Amino acid sequence: MAGQSPVSFVTVRRQFEFRSIEVGRWVTPQERDRAAGRFYQALCDLMTILRGPETLISLRSTLGLQYGIGGRPGVAAHYIPATRQLALAKNAGAGSLAHEWFHAFDHYMGNKAFRKLEQHGFASSAWLSSANQKDHPLNERLSVCFQAILLNEDGTAPSPLFRASQKADAGLKVLYYARPEELCARAFEAFVEGCAPRNSFLVRGTVYSDEAKAGLYPEGAQRQRINDAFRHYFEALGAALFREQAKAG
Repeated sequence: MAGQSPVSFVTVRRQFEFRSIEVGRWVTPQERDRAAGRFYQALCDLMTILRGPETLISLRSTLGLQYGIGGRPGVAAHYIPATRQLALAKNAGAGSLAHEWFHAFDHYMGNKAFRKLEQHGFASSAWLSSANQKDHPLNERLSVCFQAILLNEDGTAPSPLFRASQKADAGLKVLYYARPEELCARAFEAFVEGCAPRNSFLVRGTVYSDEAKAGLYPEGAQRQRINDAFRHYFEALGAALFREQAKAG
């Protein structure tokens, strides 16, 4: 962690250059300090896994964090597109950080990777609806990720993950698990949980949970294909961001 001094949310905001960090008024100083340390370590681990700089984690300082503010019943964590904030509940957010971070990333990439997308559009949804993608080698690699998640191996039908998610939605009479942004966030969770370092505050439950047993996380050959695609993409993205930093520095 940051030297020998205890980590605070000020440390987290400054190191990763988050736009803002808000902590709920009912969070005690002890809870706040414990959460700050967990956030810091989880975000450092995510940065290691993605092989990118701090600005990747804060999405070039466009992302805000909330902890222990206005939680919704039964919701451990959520991403708020209108304000570009990642929010974790005080006592229930552990294990949700990777999922919600990918929602933020997916949203951030919407109008970066695609043309004429509405303000709150997600890149994954845009890809599935065949939106006009901007020509760039990194966008091509991101497309490979989305195809591995959403389609079968030859790209001609929904993937096993997509079909299992549709089945779960049909049983619950909702459209949730099969939304492209949810499919991709769960696939990203699985990728992160398969990498070192392991961090249960960042992600957990993509192998042995009830959702995993229902096929709501990638399995077998599809999981490997997705993991390879994410690794290929984030290695290239991280390298590009480090080169950009070196030129600016």
